[in-house]
Amino acid sequence: MVDDTWLTEAAQAAGREVRGVPVELLGDYLTMLAEAAITGRKPHSSEIDAVGLLGRRAAELGVSAGSAVQLYLAAARRVWGELPMVIRSRDSGAVRAAAEAVLHVVDAAVASLVEGYTEARRQTVRWEETLRHEFIEDLLRGDADVGRLVERAEPFGLDMARPHQVALAAPTGRLEDAESAVSSLEHAVVRRVGDRDVLVAAKDGLIVVVAPADADIPSPPGARSGPVKLGDFMFAELGQSRRGRPWRVSVGRPYPGSYGIPRSYEEAREGLTMAVRLHLDTPVICAEQLLIYRVLLRDQPAITDLVLSVLGGLVQARGGAKPFLDTLNAYFATGSVVTETARRLHLSVRAVTYRLDRIRTLTGYDPTDPVQRFTIQTAALGAKLLGWPDHDRDAPR
Repeated sequence: MVDDTWLTEAAQAAGREVRGVPVELLGDYLTMLAEAAITGRKPHSSEIDAVGLLGRRAAELGVSAGSAVQLYLAAARRVWGELPMVIRSRDSGAVRAAAEAVLHVVDAAVASLVEGYTEARRQTVRWEETLRHEFIEDLLRGDADVGRLVERAEPFGLDMARPHQVALAAPTGRLEDAESAVSSLEHAVVRRVGDRDVLVAAKDGLIVVVAPADADIPSPPGARSGPVKLGDFMFAELGQSRRGRPWRVSVGRPYPGSYGIPRSYEEAREGLTMAVRLHLDTPVICAEQLLIYRVLLRDQPAITDLVLSVLGGLVQARGGAKPFLDTLNAYFATGSVVTETARRLHLSVRAVTYRLDRIRTLTGYDPTDPVQRFTIQTAALGAKLLGWPDHDRDAPR
């Protein structure tokens, strides 16, 4: 056995050199170095495995991998410089053999230290991701214990007392790498607004951003434009990547408290659903823009009755109701301008006028009459929402 008095002094000296790292992380490492140099003994696998456990301990203590390795190298240098004179009195061959033995121990020990550290960090990351996923699920579902939810929100930087809004980003194409898209957007958000009170995650094929109600994104330094709205910022950042392009973003309204986040989340989800159902071209959808559609859908039997009563006669036309519905939607979208309607539909003005006349004949409502326009326009919106007439009128979507 090697007298460990001078080894303890070497460990303390290495600890002073690498401040902030407990010398206890060296374990029996210095003894292995000394015995390898003096006797040539190679360490047992169990001894090397013990160093791996010390690497895990370093990760648990929050010591960086670089600092832990630096401690081991500094300790090796101290031990080599303080070896008993018997090593120095040998011939060059013996000294070379001792050096090789020491380097073997250093190499094996440092490798085991880093491996143990890395595995501990992997487990920590997996555990943190599990906690993050569970927290996000509970946060957006809105039925978790409020007190516990507030506690769990603190490590993620969310102040549940503030009003928050939720924005969702959905790829209209195939999203091949959700993690990369989330990571890219998260880095962009942190770079511009910091890492407090903003949460970015993936859920059900969507990218979710939870942000404070006043989360306008500041413009880059030197830019002439003012702050950017959250939805516009997300769309611009995601548009720079080809992952899942093009994107559609929906933003819920801000609400206070822990129940405000799931409410905003449901509005954002509803926005994405309505955008698909209504064939909206707008890439960024705000919940405020869809309030009229929510009103219409609130009493689905009534809106179904309105659609069938007002527009039901269109199904009798040659070619069905769709061409006439397209004409109505374009006509109202252009502010009832026939020439612009014709341009959008790639028709002649005469063809559009003919269709408007046929609508009046088939339905009894005149789209050009200001008094009757509201009724037929509301019915046309309802038809969009219900997917009429493509879907069964008795079971509208």
